Amino acid sequence: MAIQPIRLFGDPVLRSRAVEVTTFDRELRTLVQDLTDTMLEAPGAGLAAPQIGVSLRVFTWNVDGEVGHLINPSLDLSEETQDGPEGCLSLPELTYDCLRALRVVATGFNMHGEPVTIEGSDYLARAIQHETDHLDGVLFIDRLDTEARKAAMKEIRDSAWFGQERPVVKLSPHPTNGFGI
Repeated sequence: MAIQPIRLFGDPVLRSRAVEVTTFDRELRTLVQDLTDTMLEAPGAGLAAPQIGVSLRVFTWNVDGEVGHLINPSLDLSEETQDGPEGCLSLPELTYDCLRALRVVATGFNMHGEPVTIEGSDYLARAIQHETDHLDGVLFIDRLDTEARKAAMKEIRDSAWFGQERPVVKLSPHPTNGFGI
């Protein structure tokens, strides 16, 4: 288990739809542990596999002391909404108010392939929606109104981290079945 480098805005993996998980094996359990370790070290409220360069539909969360993960999520969103501050580990030091559903019922699987349902509201609902967006290649700044998105893009361009060299990716000597990037 290891802390992985977090991919920053501009990395193409953050804009691609991640692939469904079909094999629930040791490699997947290692990925979940790496995501958890990296998220807790950052620290963050969530982390999706594409953020560490793995294009699989897996994410972790850490909200109110509850740490969990979800694989191949499907969301049922409430019509009632919340507007509040949101940030992202792939967009360091950037926070903007973002409109989200107030409540979510998320279904998917745990790392052992067992079906799970997560119900959350407020901050947990926001984290689950944010991380699921990552799996679809969507960043929270895409959900901002035009004026806020322009301000966010200016802040990104002016940031110290924008345009930094991307992390060196080492290729696995093991077969990744096309899931490693």
